[in-house]
Amino acid sequence: MGFFSRLRKGLEKTKGSLIKNIETVVRGYAKIDEDMYDDLEAVMLTGDMGVETTEYLLDQIRTGVKSRQIKDGNDVVPYLEKCIVELLEENNEPVPDCTGTTRVIFIVGVNGVGKTTTIGKLAKYYKEQGQSVMVAAGDTFRAAASEQLTIWAERTGVPIVKHQEGADAAAVVFDATAAAKARHIDVLLVDTAGRLHVKANLMEELRKMARVAGKNIDGAPQETLLVLDATTGQNAVSQAKLFGEVVPLTGVVLTKLDGTAKGGVILSVKRTLGVPVRWVGVGEGVDDLRPFDAAQFADALFDRNVEAHEQEED
Repeated sequence: MGFFSRLRKGLEKTKGSLIKNIETVVRGYAKIDEDMYDDLEAVMLTGDMGVETTEYLLDQIRTGVKSRQIKDGNDVVPYLEKCIVELLEENNEPVPDCTGTTRVIFIVGVNGVGKTTTIGKLAKYYKEQGQSVMVAAGDTFRAAASEQLTIWAERTGVPIVKHQEGADAAAVVFDATAAAKARHIDVLLVDTAGRLHVKANLMEELRKMARVAGKNIDGAPQETLLVLDATTGQNAVSQAKLFGEVVPLTGVVLTKLDGTAKGGVILSVKRTLGVPVRWVGVGEGVDDLRPFDAAQFADALFDRNVEAHEQEED
């Protein structure tokens, strides 16, 4: 099964709880009125779009009605799809070109969201793109974090830089960036601690790691990706807000979209943070993490252009 097919299948619960309910609401009204808006609001909030995103999308629909782009209920869902694509593509600048130097990517997120697994999947993806990859065990605080990352490094066949548990995370980054530079590694993936309950300490640790990385490799880290678990719904949004306060984020990795009816949280995260969704995961397999494409996501969510996507996969 190709990735679009897996994405479409993974979004089935979200489609059932969100899109189908939206379609049911708009079909139930002969004309667009405040009662319809109230029912749409309830459906969107239930689908974990969050208050801010729900209000934004309802305002967009009202604008569409005023401009006559929406003439009746049949026009609502296609118009909503267009708004969702535009929201997800907002500020979606391409990743900076790092040709000639090592791209250093910090992976952040609270413990338990799957940072280590995400690093393993990213390592495999970049290797398949013909790039050399190294990983760094920068989460020296959590017991067994280094061992878990070592298993992924062995599984994907990439080198790892690690120190003993409790070591200075910045020292790991210093050694890793020096080694990556010396060996002309294309991508260095750095695991980080996720203990948000000591936010001030975490902030200083991440800043120190970033300073050290920049000393060895100009411009590093070029990316800081926040890993979020879609199954946690609005808790993921709360985590995103907190990490956004701690460290400047360049993108989000949203995992476990296949295991939840709360896929609408992707819109809430984007609206709240204003940073791009860079990667989405729709399964436990090592190939189930792929770069995010807003149009493809909307097609999978709304069952649009299915045949064209499936032909591309064939």
